[in-house]
Amino acid sequence: MDDLTVTVLLFSYGTLQDRAVQMANFGRHLSGRPDSLPGYTLVPILIRDPAVVALSGKTHHSIAQRGSKPTDEVQGTVFEITAQELAAADRYEVWEYTRVSVTLKSGAQAWVYIRA
Repeated sequence: MDDLTVTVLLFSYGTLQDRAVQMANFGRHLSGRPDSLPGYTLVPILIRDPAVVALSGKTHHSIAQRGSKPTDEVQGTVFEITAQELAAADRYEVWEYTRVSVTLKSGAQAWVYIRA
């Protein structure tokens, strides 16, 4: 198998759900399903990378970080993408984000970008 056929799950709660961002990074629109990330909460973050701001149209994005309450949960979408597309997502995300593997509320294992 190569990077074009190996698939992984990516959970997005932010701009990777935007169709224009998907086209720019993956060359296609992604279809996904709703899911959530238990134990995390969203906080705003200032984006300083002009290319990311131009693409997303936003100077502030949300970033997931560990929550302090047991009820904290981040809603989003889980996408099935190729390993090659995951590498493209890595290039898109700014340095404040780090990619980690998590278990979503559905029980699925997925990659997600959280506060570094």
